Amino acid sequence: MSPPSILLRGEKVNLREKCLSDAPKDYAWRTDPELAHLDAASPLRMSYPDYLRIYEDELRFPTPWSRRLTIETLDQVQIGNCMYYDTDYVARRTELGILIGDRDYWGRGYGTDAVLTLVDHIFDTTQLTRVYLHTLDWNVRAQKSFAKCGFTPVRRVRRSGKDFIFMEIGREQRLVAARAKRAALPNG
Repeated sequence: MSPPSILLRGEKVNLREKCLSDAPKDYAWRTDPELAHLDAASPLRMSYPDYLRIYEDELRFPTPWSRRLTIETLDQVQIGNCMYYDTDYVARRTELGILIGDRDYWGRGYGTDAVLTLVDHIFDTTQLTRVYLHTLDWNVRAQKSFAKCGFTPVRRVRRSGKDFIFMEIGREQRLVAARAKRAALPNG
């Protein structure tokens, strides 16, 4: 079986299609209590064989309103996941999610690069005009990372007994940020 192709290349990360060999790390991250807490979820309690069956089905039968990707370093180390989901093609918006599961890569710009790369991809390849996310209100580190990517806080939201900050970025905001970034480059 050939390795999965790189879908998107950022400055620090590649985003690529999920494959079966990603399952062990994905399972470890989903069962980790600290990572689940950061994701406002409970740690996964199912067995690995049960998880693997579901994982295989998701790979075989992807949905048109969701895209799940693996985040890997440029030297092909799997460090996390990102996705966009709950895509509403009528309202032209989608929700973004990200997890850097490998703690060795926290606080080093990998998550920010993954988000920037994914947002650029969404706006470059779809007719969607808004990307939004929910981040826990106490997770200031995540909020700062999302703000670096151009997301702005819109409102507080309470879901399942937890408080979140709803943040979003529009296509026009992203275009303005991209132009400013290009202008700052030498010979830009």
